[in-house]
Amino acid sequence: MEVITDISQLDLSKSYTYADYLSWKFTDLVELVRGHVVRKMSGPVTVHQRCSMNFSRLIDNFLVGKTCQVFAAPFDVRLWRSTGNGDDQIRTVVQPDLCVICDPTKIDKRGCLGAPEWVIEIISPRTAVYDTKTKFELYAENGVAEYWIVFPGEQSITTFVLHNGEYQPTGVYDEIGPIRSHTLPELQLEWANVFQGVA
Repeated sequence: MEVITDISQLDLSKSYTYADYLSWKFTDLVELVRGHVVRKMSGPVTVHQRCSMNFSRLIDNFLVGKTCQVFAAPFDVRLWRSTGNGDDQIRTVVQPDLCVICDPTKIDKRGCLGAPEWVIEIISPRTAVYDTKTKFELYAENGVAEYWIVFPGEQSITTFVLHNGEYQPTGVYDEIGPIRSHTLPELQLEWANVFQGVA
């Protein structure tokens, strides 16, 4: 069996599993979506990183002493609702910018097995379609209960909650004021704190 040490060795028209993903020896960040390799774009720009760190800090501080945990990319989330959860069955592995997991049995040494309760994706121009269409559908299919799409350039957040298998919009936040999470109703994020240093 050929050892894969460079992404160029992969046949991107082929379908892969998480078992394949684990065997690859290259350092490029990739995701698997329904078996197909999606290569991660170049590293996040400064505003993306600032926004991610603001979210991480605010949510993590709130969660001290609580069951739920927040994780930031790179962090493998294996979605298996339509395939089964064996390594050779899983065909979707994503790395959300941030995710909140409230069921500790989903967390293992390799990341998260199953859908997080809440996912936050921070949009860049190159990932806009992927995050607002492909991942939007993928997260809904797999039961991610809450999905936030963050637009750092516009300093705007659109929030969705899963209802009967489809996302329903719950708010658009683009000015100073509180932002509430469906997953963590006691958590109140301030728009100004989320976008602090993001210009």
